[in-house]
Amino acid sequence: MWFRAGLFCVFAIGLALASAIIGHVISYEFATKVGASSVDSILNVLASSMLAVTTFSLTAMVSAYSGATSNITPRAVQLLVEDATAQNALATFLGSFLFAIVGIIALSTGFYGESGRVILLGGTIVVIATIVITFLRWIEHITRFGRVNDTIARVETAAMKATSAVGPPRFGPRRERDVPDGAALIHLEHIGRITHVDIAVLQEVAEDIDGQIVLSAPPGTMADPSRMAAWTTARPDAKQVETLRSAFTVAHDRAFDHDPRFGLVVLSEIASRALSPAVNDPGTAISVIEAGTRVLSAIVAIEESTDGPCSDKVIVPPLSFPELLEDFYRPIARDGAGLIEVAIRLQKSLAALAEAEPAARADCAAAAAEALARAMAAMTAEADRSQIARIHRRYWS
Repeated sequence: MWFRAGLFCVFAIGLALASAIIGHVISYEFATKVGASSVDSILNVLASSMLAVTTFSLTAMVSAYSGATSNITPRAVQLLVEDATAQNALATFLGSFLFAIVGIIALSTGFYGESGRVILLGGTIVVIATIVITFLRWIEHITRFGRVNDTIARVETAAMKATSAVGPPRFGPRRERDVPDGAALIHLEHIGRITHVDIAVLQEVAEDIDGQIVLSAPPGTMADPSRMAAWTTARPDAKQVETLRSAFTVAHDRAFDHDPRFGLVVLSEIASRALSPAVNDPGTAISVIEAGTRVLSAIVAIEESTDGPCSDKVIVPPLSFPELLEDFYRPIARDGAGLIEVAIRLQKSLAALAEAEPAARADCAAAAAEALARAMAAMTAEADRSQIARIHRRYWS
């Protein structure tokens, strides 16, 4: 967040000081006609008001972060922190305050002549116009910033973007890939979540050793010294092993960029929080189910691509579609088992995925059967049990 604010502050200070350097291009007669002496009072008003606006904006952002942490899910806060509109607003207001302060200090030391005051006045007008536009956008933006629907939309968008970094998913039961005897196993030295894997680096090493490299720890995997990250049947030397390890970015927390599975996990957390007895908001859970259905539909629609650095020398395991269903649907089915409206939406969502991709039908049917079993065990009204059973038969007979 500090980068935009720092960049705008540097620009504002440079604009304030450049007025004295290029002031000689303005004639003295023009300067006296413009009446640039009023720039002192304008800068004083700007300095006093921008400090208050900056404090207000920062307070609003922190309140949104705190609300998302306590009422939605802490994992979604990083998307609010990365919001470009909020960062631009804070950078504009803080930079404008510094522009006014530097201008006032320079005026009090006689740094500007009459011609320099004209340039400073022009820069002040530009800064004021920027403040007005940014403030209007910030007012419109803050009315929904950090709200539940806004956060759901952000998580869905982040998960959608992450689908571009993965290939088609794998349907059906999990199939273990046997590691040949004598294969070189690559282990990472750090403990944390893998957030990115540089496939281009793996490709270069695979060409150097003239062998295949099989990735076994995609983004989102918990890495530790005992967890195999990749393996190869070739024999890389010590330097090549270090190069392979450098291709894995390990952080303390998961990231959305290359991990669509994390987006689905965060969506399910939002639904679980909404379905808790303290909140009791099934409408939010239904909105989450619809958002997750769109993400899963985008994942099953992914086609095999021949573009990019991957080749037959680097084998990347596909996403497991049954595990994606577990990550997203199981917590919602567990926490909303007693609510007929949530149970119905789960059955319809899984049916929509099965219709979108026939290969996913068996996995979706298994998830729907599990959700039905949870609902039948939790619902107390016979009418609700009959209705959800009838809907399940409609789609999965």
